[in-house]
Amino acid sequence: MKTLPPLYTGLLLASLFSPAALAQIPSSDGYVLDKVVQVSRHGVRPPTESNEKLLTSVTQRKWPTWLVPFGNLTGHGYTGAVEMGRYRGEVLRDAGLIPRGCPDASQLLVHASPLQRTKATAQALLDGMFPGCGLQPGYVHGKQDALFQANEMPFAALDPAKAKAEILKALGGSVEAAQARYKPFEEKLREVVCLPATDCPYGKQDWTLEQNAKGRFAIKGLSAGANMGEVFRLEYSQGLPLDKVAFGNGRTAAEVSSLMVLTKAKYDYLNDIPYIASRGASELMNQIALELKQGTPLEQKDAPDSPPDVPLMLLVAHDTNISYLRTMLGFGWKQGDYIANNIPPVGTLQFERYKEVKTGEYFLRIAFEAQSMDQIRNLTQLTDTQKPLRSDFQSAGDCRKTSAGLLCPLKDAMVKVEQNIDPTALTPYTFN
Repeated sequence: MKTLPPLYTGLLLASLFSPAALAQIPSSDGYVLDKVVQVSRHGVRPPTESNEKLLTSVTQRKWPTWLVPFGNLTGHGYTGAVEMGRYRGEVLRDAGLIPRGCPDASQLLVHASPLQRTKATAQALLDGMFPGCGLQPGYVHGKQDALFQANEMPFAALDPAKAKAEILKALGGSVEAAQARYKPFEEKLREVVCLPATDCPYGKQDWTLEQNAKGRFAIKGLSAGANMGEVFRLEYSQGLPLDKVAFGNGRTAAEVSSLMVLTKAKYDYLNDIPYIASRGASELMNQIALELKQGTPLEQKDAPDSPPDVPLMLLVAHDTNISYLRTMLGFGWKQGDYIANNIPPVGTLQFERYKEVKTGEYFLRIAFEAQSMDQIRNLTQLTDTQKPLRSDFQSAGDCRKTSAGLLCPLKDAMVKVEQNIDPTALTPYTFN
């Protein structure tokens, strides 16, 4: 199905001069950072309007009031993203990938999902990386971008029977059996959200597997508990008073994560399904792969949809997008107080291409980096001694532990990156 190419609004530069040529700076063991593609989640936001209605309905109580519209990036979230951008910019600048001053359009591509929270987060990351440069992110004008909303678009539609079969397999055979396993966690959430002596509906609903009008699957009954856990984490990260976080039951990061078991279950059974992930993120992974191969012997010279060849491609997306990419790679992590494979606000999946100076060979480092829950809550300044959490991925081949991280031969790593791209879930795409 042919789709209109997205409109990339480009970068508006404040400076009237071109920055000096970048000096590539080898690491202590002889590797130069050559190219970076990073996919970041948006920053802290309140619940979406539909989630707020659901949670109010199932708990019959008022949830905390936020100062921005439902689903929008908060001021706290913007500030946290600025700090992550500032830190990340210093790392890339010290490696010689980006300039000390303002970049020109040949050095940077920043593209965001078209929702307010992702566009505003992209702006915050730019403001942190390049303060005073007046840069603005690109995005599609409209509600859907094939990079980020493919799972809701016809070209990547699911085969319902196949998707349902894969979900049921992950559930252990049936939705009923899965709910029985998670009943203790539903009871724990009931104790947190249900007021005494009230007819609180939460936890009394049978789980049912459903497909919505956009083609996405959901487990009705599980969704409420999963959303609660995410909202509790957002409340804590936002810096709400501790007696407001999880109604006073989330006074530490560890306590908040203990309330997110059903949040993880939702991802395990709906997002982290190889077939569903491949349909939902092949378009995004394909653009990442095309970018990483440019300028190397692996470059696809005849690829009609290749993105601009830039040192830094920054994509600002949603946790759904990153969870799909994680599943396609087979990449898992456990960071700090977070539950396994969690994708916190501004959590970033990084693809860093290095060149070995003495041989000219290319290597790839894939990592996930995120601020801790307390770093986000406290707006902690990130430094060499107060770093974000980071997990490296052993992709494929003869990977090397280096001062830059775990580096794997690019040719072998790209096999891993591309192995689960579904060619039938691709559509023509252009960054304008």
